Amino acid sequence: MHLRELFTTDKVKLDLESKTKGDILKEMVSLLGLGAEAETVLLKTIARRENLGSTGIGSGIAIPHCRSLAVSQLHIAYGRKPSGVDFNAIDREPVYHFFLIVAPPLETSNSYLPVLGKVAQFAREPTADDALMALVNPEDFLHLLNEHGL
Repeated sequence: MHLRELFTTDKVKLDLESKTKGDILKEMVSLLGLGAEAETVLLKTIARRENLGSTGIGSGIAIPHCRSLAVSQLHIAYGRKPSGVDFNAIDREPVYHFFLIVAPPLETSNSYLPVLGKVAQFAREPTADDALMALVNPEDFLHLLNEHGL
């Protein structure tokens, strides 16, 4: 499965408005367009996951993720905060790039972990930050995924 297949332009936001970790998570969940009830459940689930340890993996990247009954299929979104936000990342540096991954507890495609792995692998590429910061519109993000064979 390619990441590009999971993204649409409405799930990409290049100028996140929020200034705190909690608000960033809320803004990211809203990109999924799941409705208020599902969003509330997801936010609680993601908050519990973040309490176990920050999904800020360092180098300006966070990959908040969870499994939840609030969704019936895998969802993914990307958000960018050019000024950065404190996300309790493992390197204690601000986070600029957010990849949200949400999946149901049981999924027939079993894509959750492979997708998480692909996002983490891409995020760790030395050129990823510069490429993501250079994006002008959501279509550029989709093109970037295609360029990287994702």
